[in-house]
Amino acid sequence: MPWELPPDPAEDVSSREELATFVRALQDDFARRGEEWENPTLDRFLEALAAWIKDSPGWYKNFGQSMPESGDWKFFARALAAAVIYE
Repeated sequence: MPWELPPDPAEDVSSREELATFVRALQDDFARRGEEWENPTLDRFLEALAAWIKDSPGWYKNFGQSMPESGDWKFFARALAAAVIYE
């Protein structure tokens, strides 16, 4: 059986505002059922995030998709860095 693309809640994210809403939804999900997450601590979450970003071309290939070329990697990096100190 060929791979099936899992449901992707990020599929509807196409703006800065929608990204912020998506991150808040992740936060709410963690508050409700964080003990069920594979990576329930910040260090494990960040480790998994880095691993997925590095391996993402393979993920896209496995699901018969092309890696998006229009992603704004600097914006995402700045947002992650700012979250360390932003109040």
